[in-house]
Amino acid sequence: MIELFYAPTPNGWKISIMLEECGLPYKVVPMQLGRGDQHKPEFLKLNPNGRMPAIVDHAPADGGGPLGIFESGAILIYLAEKTGKFMPAATRPRFEVMQWVMWQMAGLGPMLGQNGHFLLYAPEKIPYAIDRYTREAKRLYGVLDAQLAGRDAIAGDYSIADMACFPWIMTHKAQGISLDEFPNVKRWYALLRERPKLQAGLALGKEDRKPMDEQARKLLFGVDKPAHAEAGAAADAQGVQQQ
Repeated sequence: MIELFYAPTPNGWKISIMLEECGLPYKVVPMQLGRGDQHKPEFLKLNPNGRMPAIVDHAPADGGGPLGIFESGAILIYLAEKTGKFMPAATRPRFEVMQWVMWQMAGLGPMLGQNGHFLLYAPEKIPYAIDRYTREAKRLYGVLDAQLAGRDAIAGDYSIADMACFPWIMTHKAQGISLDEFPNVKRWYALLRERPKLQAGLALGKEDRKPMDEQARKLLFGVDKPAHAEAGAAADAQGVQQQ
């Protein structure tokens, strides 16, 4: 059994989609990000970075005790290795998938997180920041669009690379980005939306998505939380108000 520490945000959706696609049994531990669950001592023991998602595998392959893993990219790789699904075994295709997962973790997610923050959540509009992150967001969309030319998936067959990227592309309207500018991304996005298991993963916790109140804003963006959590707030907040 997998315990999934989860809230319905792009990073959370990556893992709920993967668990549904793999057919692994799992139990959801809901995380109320706007109430500071991610900063509680018991969660910080699992993830010192104070961000969800995280998992605990109560039946790891090594036969040892429960295994906790944080960082959505690491969780995707772990689940792919555990099940033998959605990541090739052969070296070259395996690392094609891996490099696109790393691209999402290092580029697409963080840059869209910052773009969304300055567009949607910042208490004052800063034109330089909005321009910088909008340009970088569109550059990354262009990279993905070029990769998807003539392809139905990012790295060969449908894989954890697609699961990593798709939830962030879901935020395109709120990000102020039109998929009409990126026809290959638009085609890929429409194809993936037809997957029943992907839709099941997106539906998890749908009833918990609520508008952000002032307390939630302070916890996610203000001073009422540990300083080391500040950098991750924009990314975690993307799913609190938008889809």
